Amino acid sequence: MFSKSKINDPAPKPDASSSSAASSSAAAPSMPKPNEFKASAPKAKPPASILSSDLHVTGNMKTTGDIQVEGTVEGDIRAHLLTIGETATIKGEVTADDVVINGRIVGRVRGLKVRLTSTARVEGDIIHKNIAIESGAHFEGSVQRQDDPLNPGSKSAPAQKPNPAS
Repeated sequence: MFSKSKINDPAPKPDASSSSAASSSAAAPSMPKPNEFKASAPKAKPPASILSSDLHVTGNMKTTGDIQVEGTVEGDIRAHLLTIGETATIKGEVTADDVVINGRIVGRVRGLKVRLTSTARVEGDIIHKNIAIESGAHFEGSVQRQDDPLNPGSKSAPAQKPNPAS
């Protein structure tokens, strides 16, 4: 009449070790799944923000992503990759890891890699780590190499530090 329920019975020892191994192996794959998700999340890089040629922006812009400017900006821009289109005009300071200038900038340019194409027109100082200026580019200002051009307080060469102390 009454049957003994297996729910309350302790599992046999061989099954216990295999069930704990199974639970360990079941726990192990569940942990990498969040890591796999995190690893795949940074791969999806958002596309560059594009400011069209009919857009006029007054104010500063700052992003960790990429910006492509085709219009007019009156203000400072900070980005990872900044591309200035042929129809673009920037009046302000530009700071980016990588700067490609096809248009016009009136102001200081700071970048690890700065490239002036043949259609570029720059009126201002360029502070860079690496620079390339194509034939035909128009440039008025000074060029200064720095190891860390993105920080305004950095010095261009460590050898200059002992000289003022002497």
